[in-house]
Amino acid sequence: MAVNGSTEFEIKASPEKVMAVLVDVESLPKWSSSHRKVEVRSRDEQGRPQRVWMAISTLGINDEQLVDYRFTDNTVEWSLVEPSNQQKAQDGSYVLSPSSAGTRLTFELTVDLKIPMPGFLVKRGQKMALETASKGLTKYVEEQA
Repeated sequence: MAVNGSTEFEIKASPEKVMAVLVDVESLPKWSSSHRKVEVRSRDEQGRPQRVWMAISTLGINDEQLVDYRFTDNTVEWSLVEPSNQQKAQDGSYVLSPSSAGTRLTFELTVDLKIPMPGFLVKRGQKMALETASKGLTKYVEEQA
């Protein structure tokens, strides 16, 4: 069963600075407590990450994922290339837009788990992902600005 979540938040930095952090996927372990290790396996013609391997741990559940990234001027999207040990599928995105504070972001994540889990654990994992995407990213970007 797929689980969907989304959140909107603002960062006091320009969209260009926020995008620079999102493109630097190797910095994910610095601001996302779930990401243990990240390796870029291939890059697009502009040098941005395209295929990325990640070791993650959420709620004590470890997984390795291979994801493909896609970028536009104001979006970052990714999808699981093949099922991982814990997930059948995963799709996520950040959409950036200028705001009076700096940048408004919309983060969306859909995860289809392989193994059945109690609803409260699924909700806790989803809450952690949304908080990391907003609070962790915000803190990291604003410290860099």
